Parts: sequence; C-alpha cells; structure tokens
Amino acid sequence: MSTSIKTNLPVDASRIAGIVNGLAGITEPDRPYTRRAFTPLFLEGRAFLDRRFRAAGLETRIDAAGNLIGRRKGRKSALGTLMLGSHSDTVPEGGRFDGIAGVAAALEVARALSDGGIELDHDLEIVDFLAEEVSIFGVSCVGSRGMAGILPDGWLSRVQGELSLRQGIVEVGGDPSRLPALKRSDIKAFLELHIEQGPVLETGRLDIGVVTAISGITRIEIIVEGQADHAGTTPMDHRRDALVAASRLVLAIEALATEFSKGEGHFTATVGEFSIEPNAANVVPSRARLLIDARAELQPQMEKFIVELGALAARVAGEAGVTIAPANVISDNHPTPGDPLLLSTLEESCGQIGARHRRMASGAGHDTAWMGRITRSAMIFIPCRGGRSHAPDEWAENDDIALGTAVLFDAVRRLDKQLQEKV
Repeated sequence: MSTSIKTNLPVDASRIAGIVNGLAGITEPDRPYTRRAFTPLFLEGRAFLDRRFRAAGLETRIDAAGNLIGRRKGRKSALGTLMLGSHSDTVPEGGRFDGIAGVAAALEVARALSDGGIELDHDLEIVDFLAEEVSIFGVSCVGSRGMAGILPDGWLSRVQGELSLRQGIVEVGGDPSRLPALKRSDIKAFLELHIEQGPVLETGRLDIGVVTAISGITRIEIIVEGQADHAGTTPMDHRRDALVAASRLVLAIEALATEFSKGEGHFTATVGEFSIEPNAANVVPSRARLLIDARAELQPQMEKFIVELGALAARVAGEAGVTIAPANVISDNHPTPGDPLLLSTLEESCGQIGARHRRMASGAGHDTAWMGRITRSAMIFIPCRGGRSHAPDEWAENDDIALGTAVLFDAVRRLDKQLQEKV
C-alpha cells in the first residue's frame, strides 16, 4: 500500500488494531489463538465486542440464533438494513485474523461514519455470527444459517458431552424457540471482509480481492473392494489389492482435478480422508475408503467432474481387478455467486480509494454464502502473509485491513444511495 493511501484513509487503523489485538489476548494460554464457539473464552470475547459496540454508539442485541448485532439507526429505517460483519470464533490453535479482521473492519466503518457526522438513510448493522468455524458439535455457520432461516432443526439436538447445540445457543443469549421466525427480510445488502487464506494477492502485490463467488463444496465417498489374502504366500500377479487400486485412484484424481483447475473458474479436489482394512502388515488390503473434498466456483464444472470421476473409477477397477462402488455424494453445497451490483460497487470503491484489486473466487466457505440466500451479498479479501491461515502464525498487516475497511466504508455510502434507486 502506498504512503499516500495510508495517510488519507477515512478510517482509523489504530482502532482496528485495538479490536484484533484485544480478541487475540482472549485465548487458551498454551494454544494461541483458540477461542472456540460455545466455550467460556468465546463468551469473554463476545463481552469484549459488546462493550466495543456500545462504546461506538451501537444498540446491541443477541438474536435468536445467537448472533451479536450492533445497530446504527438510519434516517429512513423503512428502507431496510445494510449489514457488515464476520465471526469471532476460531478453530483450535487458529489464526488471530480469520473472521476477527472482518468484525473489526465492520465496527470501524460504523465508528468512521459517526466521526464524520455521516448519517445513512438505511439502518446499519454490524454482526458477529455465531460458530462460523466447525464447532464442538461438528457443524459450522450456525449463526448465518439461522439468520437465513435454513438452520436444520435436527442440528439442535446434536450433543457434545452434556451440552446440546440447543443449550449452547441459549447459553450465548439466543433463543432456539424463535428460530422459525428469525429469517430476515429487511437486509438489503451484506458485505464481509476476510483475509484471503491463500497466496494470490500477496504474490500479485495486490490490495483487494473482489470475490466473484464462494465455491461450492462437494464431499464424495469412494469404496474400493478387493480381497484379503496372505501377504507372504499370495503371488503378486494373483492379488486383488484394494490399497494399490485406491493409490492409483488418488493419483488419477489429482491429475483430473489439475486439468479441471486449468479450465473455467476456481476448482480443487483433495482426497482428505483415507482408510484401509484390515490394516495389518501381513494381509493384502481388502477394502479402502476415500473421501474427496471437491470445490468449484461453477456448478456445471462440479457436475462434470463427478461424471468423469465415475469413468475414472471404472477404469481403475478394471485394471486392478477390484470393485469400486459408484461415487457416493455425502454432501453438496452449491456455489454462491457475489451479487453483480455489489461487485461493481466494490470495484468502484477500490478505484476511489486507490486500492489495487482483482476479481477472484473463494475456495473456502464463509457466512456470506448463507447470507446470499436472503439478500444481495459479496466479500472482499485482503492479503495474508504466505497465504497461511488456521494456524498460529497466520498474519495480516493492519494497514492492509485498514485499506480494506476504507473500501467497505466507501461501498456502504454508495450502496446507501444506489439501493434506493433500485427500489
């Protein structure tokens, strides 16, 4: 970022750092930076944010899904709400910026508006979503799914130890009994700032990534059935080794995914789970299980990948003399494209601030994906060092967060006018 940009931003970088550093200090001492949802440390972090929200003049509340919301009333509340935010929970030994930077940026937009004596026509809400990361209950994006009215009712009965998700939401101040009526219809636009969690911006010496879409995530299970035999007495050319076949399949999946990644839109596929049976040194493996995590910016690419994966598995099965069952799609969340108006507005704001930017897809999931079910939604990325994330050494420069915050600040002011013209 150039010095001229740093000194002319409409936001206060030191206040942003105060939020990030304040939350970083609320962690398990021997596991930085750990503040998982539904733990006492998470509640301590929430109390810290609530104090900062109130000090900024925001009216705070916890909604039915356990989201912390700070509201700044607009001149024409009937127009609806502009919402900014992210999440403050972390993964175990996770980063100090993932989610937190977005909450700090959103709060600073509200403070900068007040500093400048700027009144919006729309209401402005700042949100800290509950449990964006995979929680102790094994599910994620609890708060944003709840706000969008699509939190599965069955999830509320999920249990960790003696605590259910239903009880966990109550303990953070939510009210699961009101979830059926929570779905918001007043939100006219949602924006989220987040660290990139990848190396593209840093490598390209860019300031901002304007997120075109949040990739869909499909999890695919493949079972390879061979035959168990004695490892010492069965000739090599008489074996039906499930592990050998599965190994060939893993390499072939990597090659296939690499080809897809060279095509249209963002695409990745990873064999993230792998197990064999009977898993004994002196037995030819009889069974192997693979779980593929595949992510695509464009749904047709995912559908094509699954078809080609089936053909690939059939070929490997024939060559290795094993049986490979048809691919079992465990879960299939479709991509969420960014709203075209919001994307163009964010690019205009980048130009106004002087931020070097590019359009790019997100390979990771975010609360924005669920907010996109109920309103115009979009994200911006800021660089993170080495592309590292979900690790103690995750790092984003405060000046980069401040620049992204300035882009949000400008975009909010533009949208406050533009959305009225769209009515």
